[in-house]
Amino acid sequence: MKRGVSLEIVKKISALTKKYTRPVVALGMFDGVHLGHASVIRHAIDVAKEIDGTAIVFTFSNHPLTVIAPDDAPLMIGSKNLRREIFSGMGVDVLIEIQFTKDFSKKSPEEFLELLQEKISPAYVVTGPNYTFGRFGRGNGRMLLREAENFGFKAEVCQSFTVDRKIVSSTRIRALIAEGDLISANQLLGRNFTYAGEVVNGDKRGRKIGFPTANLEISDQRAMLPNGAYIVRVKVRGKFFNGIANIGDNPTFKVARRRLEVFIDNFSGDIYGEEIFVSFIGKLRDEKIFASVEDLKSQLNEDLRVMRNATTD
Repeated sequence: MKRGVSLEIVKKISALTKKYTRPVVALGMFDGVHLGHASVIRHAIDVAKEIDGTAIVFTFSNHPLTVIAPDDAPLMIGSKNLRREIFSGMGVDVLIEIQFTKDFSKKSPEEFLELLQEKISPAYVVTGPNYTFGRFGRGNGRMLLREAENFGFKAEVCQSFTVDRKIVSSTRIRALIAEGDLISANQLLGRNFTYAGEVVNGDKRGRKIGFPTANLEISDQRAMLPNGAYIVRVKVRGKFFNGIANIGDNPTFKVARRRLEVFIDNFSGDIYGEEIFVSFIGKLRDEKIFASVEDLKSQLNEDLRVMRNATTD
């Protein structure tokens, strides 16, 4: 089976059928798709290749805690579209990405396994060591291994993935991002931390001084680095460009709302309303208040020089 060409996405339980050949299902939230998540998914893909089956990821489009305990819901490390791109690039054949609802939260662990059996008929189910399922999270890896045969599949629970003898987790990565430890966060993600979003209208001040920017709103539900200027790699319309990104409220011009402003080097074009992917490579400096527009322009030229030197092959 040819993989990684076109990711099939299923968004509703009612759309699930038994059409998939020897499905191998990776279960998890997979927020950020860090190294630990990737190890689970790659194992599922490997098993699917061995049995000439279909590699499937079953996940939710929203974190379960947004329904069960909204005040405790974690900030999301990546967007849905970013996660989809990563899955596709890894070679996942099918993404089952459904909305977690109050009704779904009431399903018992046994009812969840019955759902898998009825709608997918997996040959294998693969999870990480901390995965829970069913009402109140009563289902766990031990139960999965114990009950798998009764529901017609084989189950595997992958071991924790560690870096420097420490377990890689979304919680740990969120903390690193909040602290501004980009190097460590990128190491645990296995890629550069990326913020994806739609380009919105800004104040167009950058254009007037020779540094037009693509502006992205920063969601309160998404993890983000501290304010400052960063070297970035930007994906626009399927192509990659180097750039400079500023996170903050633009104190020189007293902008009220925190946002992400991206100068895309060697790019021109109207991309309002389009989604771009901004990957953070390194930090340039903290956010500053400039005495004049000329001082700001001078700093931006210096940032550009440093960025170009850092990204020269």
